[in-house]
Amino acid sequence: MAINRAQLVKELVPGLHALFGLEYERYNNEHEDIFDTENSERAFEEEVMLTGFGEASVKGEGAAVTYDTAQESWTARYSHETVALAFALTEEAIEDNLYDTLSSRYTRALARSMQQTKQVKAANVLNNAFSSSYVGGDGKELCATDHPTVANVDMKNELSTAADLNETSLEQALIDIADFKDERNLKINAQARKLIIPPALQFTADRLLETPGRVGTSDNDINAIRNMGMVAEGYSVNHYLTDTDAFFLKTDVPNGLKHFVRTAVSTNMEGDFETGNVRYKARERYSFGWSDWRGIFGSPGA
Repeated sequence: MAINRAQLVKELVPGLHALFGLEYERYNNEHEDIFDTENSERAFEEEVMLTGFGEASVKGEGAAVTYDTAQESWTARYSHETVALAFALTEEAIEDNLYDTLSSRYTRALARSMQQTKQVKAANVLNNAFSSSYVGGDGKELCATDHPTVANVDMKNELSTAADLNETSLEQALIDIADFKDERNLKINAQARKLIIPPALQFTADRLLETPGRVGTSDNDINAIRNMGMVAEGYSVNHYLTDTDAFFLKTDVPNGLKHFVRTAVSTNMEGDFETGNVRYKARERYSFGWSDWRGIFGSPGA
């Protein structure tokens, strides 16, 4: 249904001082602190986890060498969604508007809606990180204590005991990340890059990462996390996280959380000959997800 003059009464009346409600500042592209963006040219993308080899064996004199076999472990799939929204204006509403170009104003509102939707969809990957209803290629939720491997050794990217963000829980998370292993149970050099938090934890995060001394003590101890540069990129506040005490650490493990762009956002406008109405549409296709769960570490809070 087109927006008509009856819905825009005040915008058609002389003497109106101001229009407001569509000019709020917005949180732009917070997903870029969490996801690595790649382009896609297909309806979906698949990424396969390869296992590599286990530890080498000692070869006895005159004995045959031991052979190992690499294999495909599991597949992560990204199914792109089409996200679109439109509005229409009657010919008379456009003609009689006295203050601003209606199409320009509502096109900005359309862009804001598209941006909000993208941020919500991106944050939902972390909002469901501890839910068994949202699983990845290995059949487990993003953050779990029992990710299966071909070495038959369960691995974790979640605190064994859920805890709120504090010095102890953050140090334990960093220790657990340093203990990451691959699918064949070989140690990998993994480190935390960035702490990702909801707004409610920004003050705690700032004290933990930015103060030179230990938080909440009268001793003259240094802040070891800050002094050692353990979270090199600091912290990032994501305003679309719904759990006020969950926190995450993005690691430097490649092929972790990904955002595939199939079609960048575009806008179109067309007029209808019979009615004179003008229609405006915004559309894009993308997907959010993860390949290697080692790209993130999390705690749902206590």
